[in-house]
Amino acid sequence: MAKSITHEFVKGLWEEVPPFRLVLGLCPVLGVTTKMQFGIGMGLATTFVLVCANILVSVLRKVIPAKVRIACFIVIIATFVTLVELLMQAFAYPLFLQLGIFIPLIVVNCVVLGRAEAFASKNGLLPSIADGLGIGIGFTISLAALGALREILGAGTLTLWEGIELVNLVNIFPGFQPFQFMIQAPGAFVCLGLMLCFMNLAGSK
Repeated sequence: MAKSITHEFVKGLWEEVPPFRLVLGLCPVLGVTTKMQFGIGMGLATTFVLVCANILVSVLRKVIPAKVRIACFIVIIATFVTLVELLMQAFAYPLFLQLGIFIPLIVVNCVVLGRAEAFASKNGLLPSIADGLGIGIGFTISLAALGALREILGAGTLTLWEGIELVNLVNIFPGFQPFQFMIQAPGAFVCLGLMLCFMNLAGSK
């Protein structure tokens, strides 16, 4: 049992990491990753919704009628998304403003709905929690990595959180010219393609 739970957690960190293995949830991956801190914020919000939705769906899986299960899953997910919105407005308002419409769009994020339908509705509580945590953390790391790549190339900085700047290439290399293309919409596709290539190469080894 413990081995199974560990596997459900670990698979989301590499084997089934959403953007690069399952190629799911690409809207926020492309839309909010102009800075690493935005990727971390979006990933944590999605992880919270994913874990809470998995818990409730797993607990209610024998109660929810099969014919209306998708509608019920969406109501459950929307409830936790509303909670995330309220919490972010209260405790992380600047980040909430930056993420904008992508927070309510978690309701229709195929990663969250997909885990509810494909896993939590068919498995017990502990495996569902492990699955949600693993997929959520893998999703957060993916967004943070893509955000870091785009920010360092496109702005010459690396920001962990508001006011916490890890790197400023302009200060280190005065002649450095940021490649601003990378923090624009087309740059998101280029960086995603590069990271998909890296993941495929690493996986093939």
